[in-house]
Amino acid sequence: MKGNLRFNLVFGVIGLVLTLLFSLMNNNLFMTSLIRAVVSFAAWFALAFVLRWAWTMVSAPQAESEFNDWKAEDAQTGTRLDLTTPDESDELNELLKPKTDPPQEGDAGFTPLNPPKLVSKKDPEELAKAVRHLTEN
Repeated sequence: MKGNLRFNLVFGVIGLVLTLLFSLMNNNLFMTSLIRAVVSFAAWFALAFVLRWAWTMVSAPQAESEFNDWKAEDAQTGTRLDLTTPDESDELNELLKPKTDPPQEGDAGFTPLNPPKLVSKKDPEELAKAVRHLTEN
Protein backbone atom coordinates (compact mmCIF):
# COMPACT_ATOMS: atom_id res chain seq x y z
CA MET A 1 0.00 0.00 0.00
CA LYS A 2 2.86 2.36 0.80
CA GLY A 3 4.29 1.92 -2.72
CA ASN A 4 0.91 2.60 -4.28
CA LEU A 5 0.45 5.85 -2.39
CA ARG A 6 4.01 6.87 -3.21
CA PHE A 7 3.28 6.36 -6.92
CA ASN A 8 0.20 8.60 -6.65
CA LEU A 9 2.15 11.28 -4.76
CA VAL A 10 4.98 11.27 -7.31
CA PHE A 11 2.44 11.51 -10.14
CA GLY A 12 0.69 14.41 -8.37
CA VAL A 13 3.95 16.27 -7.68
CA ILE A 14 4.94 15.96 -11.34
CA GLY A 15 1.61 17.55 -12.30
CA LEU A 16 2.10 20.27 -9.66
CA VAL A 17 5.58 21.19 -10.89
CA LEU A 18 4.62 21.19 -14.58
CA THR A 19 1.56 23.33 -13.98
CA LEU A 20 3.46 25.76 -11.74
CA LEU A 21 6.20 26.21 -14.34
CA PHE A 22 3.86 26.69 -17.29
CA SER A 23 1.64 29.05 -15.33
CA LEU A 24 4.59 31.20 -14.21
CA MET A 25 5.94 31.30 -17.79
CA ASN A 26 2.61 32.80 -18.94
CA ASN A 27 3.15 35.84 -16.69
CA ASN A 28 0.58 34.84 -14.07
CA LEU A 29 0.90 36.00 -10.48
CA PHE A 30 2.67 33.59 -8.15
CA MET A 31 -0.45 33.04 -6.02
CA THR A 32 -2.59 32.29 -9.09
CA SER A 33 0.06 29.88 -10.34
CA LEU A 34 0.23 28.17 -6.94
CA ILE A 35 -3.55 27.74 -6.75
CA ARG A 36 -3.60 26.23 -10.24
CA ALA A 37 -0.72 23.95 -9.31
CA VAL A 38 -2.52 22.65 -6.21
CA VAL A 39 -5.65 21.93 -8.25
CA SER A 40 -3.44 20.20 -10.80
CA PHE A 41 -1.86 18.12 -8.03
CA ALA A 42 -5.31 16.87 -6.97
CA ALA A 43 -6.28 16.05 -10.55
CA TRP A 44 -3.04 14.19 -11.29
CA PHE A 45 -3.24 12.35 -7.96
CA ALA A 46 -6.76 11.13 -8.85
CA LEU A 47 -5.63 10.29 -12.39
CA ALA A 48 -2.91 8.06 -10.92
CA PHE A 49 -5.60 6.05 -9.10
CA VAL A 50 -7.51 5.58 -12.35
CA LEU A 51 -4.39 4.57 -14.27
CA ARG A 52 -3.34 2.07 -11.59
CA TRP A 53 -6.83 0.54 -11.54
CA ALA A 54 -6.85 0.21 -15.35
CA TRP A 55 -3.37 -1.33 -15.29
CA THR A 56 -4.38 -3.94 -12.69
CA MET A 57 -7.51 -4.83 -14.69
CA VAL A 58 -5.50 -5.34 -17.86
CA SER A 59 -2.54 -7.14 -16.34
CA ALA A 60 -4.33 -9.26 -13.69
CA PRO A 61 -3.96 -13.01 -14.32
CA GLN A 62 -7.23 -14.77 -15.09
CA ALA A 63 -8.59 -17.48 -12.86
CA GLU A 64 -7.78 -21.02 -13.96
CA SER A 65 -11.45 -22.03 -14.21
CA GLU A 66 -12.23 -19.12 -16.54
CA PHE A 67 -9.27 -20.07 -18.69
CA ASN A 68 -10.46 -23.67 -18.94
CA ASP A 69 -13.98 -22.55 -19.92
CA TRP A 70 -12.59 -20.34 -22.65
CA LYS A 71 -10.30 -23.13 -23.82
CA ALA A 72 -13.25 -25.53 -24.15
CA GLU A 73 -15.28 -22.96 -26.08
CA ASP A 74 -12.34 -22.17 -28.35
CA ALA A 75 -11.92 -25.85 -29.16
CA GLN A 76 -15.45 -25.90 -30.61
CA THR A 77 -15.28 -22.55 -32.36
CA GLY A 78 -14.47 -22.67 -36.04
CA THR A 79 -14.49 -26.44 -36.45
CA ARG A 80 -17.75 -26.63 -38.42
CA LEU A 81 -18.89 -24.47 -41.32
CA ASP A 82 -22.59 -24.55 -42.14
CA LEU A 83 -23.26 -23.32 -45.68
CA THR A 84 -26.88 -24.46 -45.96
CA THR A 85 -29.63 -21.91 -46.24
CA PRO A 86 -33.19 -22.43 -45.13
CA ASP A 87 -35.75 -23.33 -47.79
CA GLU A 88 -37.71 -20.18 -48.57
CA SER A 89 -38.99 -21.09 -52.02
CA ASP A 90 -42.65 -21.14 -50.92
CA GLU A 91 -42.39 -17.62 -49.53
CA LEU A 92 -40.67 -16.41 -52.71
CA ASN A 93 -43.34 -17.99 -54.91
CA GLU A 94 -46.05 -16.24 -52.90
CA LEU A 95 -44.29 -12.90 -53.34
CA LEU A 96 -43.89 -13.42 -57.10
CA LYS A 97 -47.52 -14.37 -57.78
CA PRO A 98 -49.62 -11.49 -59.09
CA LYS A 99 -52.34 -10.50 -56.71
CA THR A 100 -55.77 -10.65 -58.32
CA ASP A 101 -57.71 -9.28 -55.41
CA PRO A 102 -60.51 -6.97 -56.55
CA PRO A 103 -59.89 -3.35 -55.68
CA GLN A 104 -61.72 -2.13 -52.65
CA GLU A 105 -64.78 0.07 -53.10
CA GLY A 106 -63.10 3.27 -51.91
CA ASP A 107 -60.03 2.68 -54.10
CA ALA A 108 -60.65 3.46 -57.77
CA GLY A 109 -57.12 2.46 -58.74
CA PHE A 110 -54.39 4.71 -59.98
CA THR A 111 -55.39 7.95 -61.64
CA PRO A 112 -52.56 10.12 -62.92
CA LEU A 113 -52.42 13.74 -61.96
CA ASN A 114 -53.55 15.99 -64.77
CA PRO A 115 -52.35 19.52 -63.93
CA PRO A 116 -53.58 22.47 -65.98
CA LYS A 117 -51.19 23.78 -68.60
CA LEU A 118 -49.62 27.14 -67.94
CA VAL A 119 -49.71 28.29 -71.53
CA SER A 120 -51.09 31.75 -72.08
CA LYS A 121 -53.17 32.46 -75.16
CA LYS A 122 -52.87 36.22 -74.86
CA ASP A 123 -51.02 38.47 -77.22
CA PRO A 124 -47.34 39.01 -76.26
CA GLU A 125 -47.67 42.77 -76.80
CA GLU A 126 -50.54 42.92 -74.33
CA LEU A 127 -48.48 40.96 -71.77
CA ALA A 128 -45.52 43.31 -72.25
CA LYS A 129 -47.77 46.32 -71.66
CA ALA A 130 -49.06 44.73 -68.43
CA VAL A 131 -45.52 44.11 -67.18
CA ARG A 132 -44.48 47.67 -68.03
CA HIS A 133 -47.51 49.01 -66.24
CA LEU A 134 -46.71 46.95 -63.12
CA THR A 135 -43.07 48.05 -63.06
CA GLU A 136 -44.00 51.72 -63.29
CA ASN A 137 -46.06 51.56 -60.07
